[in-house]
Order: sequence, then structure tokens, then C-alpha cells
Amino acid sequence: MISKEQFEKEIEIIIENALREDIGEGDHSSLACIPETARGKAKLLVKDIGIIAGVEFARRVFEKVDPGMKIDVQFEDGSRIKHRDIAFYVEGSSQSILKAERLVLNAMQRMSAIATKTRAFVDKLEGTNTRILDTRKTTPGIRALEKWAVKIGGGENHRFALYDMVMLKDNHIDFAGGISMAIDKTRKYLAENNLDLKIIVEARNLEEIKQILKAGGVNRILLDNFNYEQTREAVALINGRCETESSGGITLDTARKYAECGVDFISSGALTHSVYNLDLSLKAV
Repeated sequence: MISKEQFEKEIEIIIENALREDIGEGDHSSLACIPETARGKAKLLVKDIGIIAGVEFARRVFEKVDPGMKIDVQFEDGSRIKHRDIAFYVEGSSQSILKAERLVLNAMQRMSAIATKTRAFVDKLEGTNTRILDTRKTTPGIRALEKWAVKIGGGENHRFALYDMVMLKDNHIDFAGGISMAIDKTRKYLAENNLDLKIIVEARNLEEIKQILKAGGVNRILLDNFNYEQTREAVALINGRCETESSGGITLDTARKYAECGVDFISSGALTHSVYNLDLSLKAV
């Protein structure tokens, strides 16, 4: 996993790039009709039901645009929200509020949708020992935001990118000449480069699991597109020798049954790539 310092840097990059993209040479709409000295107040109005996420991000955006703005938070990240709730109030320069408005809304609507979907999975898995994971199937350029939202929703982050964990999938295995070759080469590479990274290997069937276990040195086996019966057999075969993860088309309706097969993790790209934004608005008070 990436360090806290790396994560904070990613968030700062997102904010700077988004403001550059949106404001450019200036917010001419506001500059044209609102005096520079004008001050105002706005509220983040909820028009949906779910889990709020992105409040802390919004705070950072407002601070970046104008350190003089003040935010009065009513619902912290991770809170359940409903229609007509007010997540926060922001007060300060009217021009500054309008500069930050769209970035705050775009981010919070998507982050809240992801957190809401994640919480649904977490609730569905309650009482089992299985944890829900995100994937790298994220929107390019804002991965840190989307993975932050998963955490807010109660899920856990899988690897952040290609550099913080080794995941040997079907194509790696086929290109490397087989499972044992791929694992042996990987362990040698990590040793030669003094890298302390976890190794996850994807298995497509029980025979591949046997090959992975024989090769050894693996932290987790990913059971890709296994059905319930195959998953139970796989968990029994692995027998605690490494972690287990189910993936591949698992939905909210099927997640519980996979968890009951005994896997440690379920990963779902749908947490980040298949969500509908929560309806939020920033309205002048």
C-alpha cells in the first residue's frame, strides 16, 4: 500500500489539476457580475439517500482556493444522509465559493456514490470474516479520491497502483511461461531489487492453485470467476496457507454466498466503475 505521504501528494495533485482545468485564466462569470469584496454563505444540500463522502476533500478545496473561507460541518465523512440534510455551510468571498463549487460537487457526488455502494457491501458481509476490496478499475486521474471513498464507506483498499504490490494475473503467467516460472522470476526480481512487496497470484482453476501452493512464497491467491462450489473447494485446499480473494462478476446479491465459502476478501471493480452520483447541490443561503 502507498504511504500516507504519497496519498496526500496524490490528493494535492488532484486539487491543483482540477482547479487549473476548471478556472483557467479566471472565472469570468463571477468576475463579471460579483464585486471582489462581496461575501456570501452557501450550504451543501443533500437531495438523495446514502453515505456522505468528500467533506474533508471539500474543506481542502476551499482552503486551496481561499484560506479565508470558513466551513461549518454538519455531517462528517461516513455519516448516513437523507433528503434535505445539510452536510456543511461555507462562508467567505462569494467569488471564491463559486470558484470551488463545481470541483466540490463533482468530487462529493462521486465519492458519496462510491461510499454508499461500498457500505452496502459491508452491510451485506456483516457477521462473516470477509472484507470487501476495491480494484484499479478507477477513473484515470482521480484514483486517490475513489479509493478514499471506499475507505469512508467501510471497505478496504487493494493495491493502489502497479508499484505497491505484485499481482500475477493470467497474462503475466502466460507470458512468463507458466505459474512456477512467473513466481520464481518474481521472487528473484524482488530480492535483487530489495523490494518488500506482497505477491498475489491469480488462479483460474484448482489445478493452478496446486501449482501456486507448490511454488510457495505467495501472500494471497485470487480465485477468478470461481463458482460457489469451486470456491469452497479452493478454500479447503489452501487451508490457511495464504490469504484467499474472490473476484470476477461478484455482485451485492452474490457477495454473501461467496463470503460464506470462507474467503478472506472479495474484490469488486463495480465499487468504483459502476456507480450513480448522489444528488447534491451547493446553494446560496
